[in-house]
Amino acid sequence: MNALIDGIKGNRFAVFGRAGMDLYADPVGVKSEDANTFHADLGGSSANICAGLVKLGSQASLITSVSDDAVGRFCLNKLAHYGVDTSYIRVVGGEYRMSLAVYESRIENFQNVIYRNGAVDFQVTEDDMDEVDYGKFSAVISAGTVFASETSRSATFRAFDNARKADLPVIFDIDYRPYSWPSPEVAAEVLSRAGEASDLIVGNDEEFGFMAGGIDKGLDKAKELAAKPGRIVIYKMGEKGAVTFADGQEIETGIYPVTAVKPNGAGDSFMAGLLASIAAGSELKEAVMRGSACASIVVSKPGCAPAMPTSPELDAFLASHPGPTT
Repeated sequence: MNALIDGIKGNRFAVFGRAGMDLYADPVGVKSEDANTFHADLGGSSANICAGLVKLGSQASLITSVSDDAVGRFCLNKLAHYGVDTSYIRVVGGEYRMSLAVYESRIENFQNVIYRNGAVDFQVTEDDMDEVDYGKFSAVISAGTVFASETSRSATFRAFDNARKADLPVIFDIDYRPYSWPSPEVAAEVLSRAGEASDLIVGNDEEFGFMAGGIDKGLDKAKELAAKPGRIVIYKMGEKGAVTFADGQEIETGIYPVTAVKPNGAGDSFMAGLLASIAAGSELKEAVMRGSACASIVVSKPGCAPAMPTSPELDAFLASHPGPTT
């Protein structure tokens, strides 16, 4: 586990996976079909993690491909705006397009319409991954979406191999999105393989259950993965909090209740808060709690990347909040 924690403490992250454009309806509460105004900002799970990390004082580089069009340039500009390194992003011509998410700031009957047809981020190649200077980083992060299609799947497994050769820990957010995959069977097999190749695995009860072949088997799957020495597994249960398996311990943590305006972005913010907090010297349990606080902050505001807290905003939230659930 020391090698994993030391890598996170190095605080220089290479992140694999997509950037996209988010369009979210304004004002808070309005349905997308009734909206006259939408705000545009950066989206995509891996890009959100990058933005969240940088806002909390970490260094993050996104490794992906973007389309050679106005939306691709919009995403590159937004990544630069948030301070994310874009030097390993390849611009791809032709018909491939950026991901687009159209959603709303509401909890009841929340709608999120995602366009992933001909997604450009799936065009990342093994050559792209071989061109990364792994010596510049202290850890690598991947969201599970990258494994849903080729050539991105093989490329990211190559990146995991390259990271291993460079003695970098691999951090994996399961991030299962059924619409991206050819079948649940393929997804379960590939995501399980990715989990086996990782040092830190973060997922919710449904995602672990999915990998195990049934929601009732998810907790046992998390425990099984955590049995490998040096590996940390975080099993999230929504409003019920999380269980962190590390070094034979089971650490139970609660959540910070807030008035949420949307459900999305929480997982990306949790990951950023967790890693940035470990890097800043927090013990594991405190880092999980700070990640949970980041998730609460993000669901209480419109948007994803713009809602990610800075370190002063996170500290102010923790100082003013009555405290986590038990």
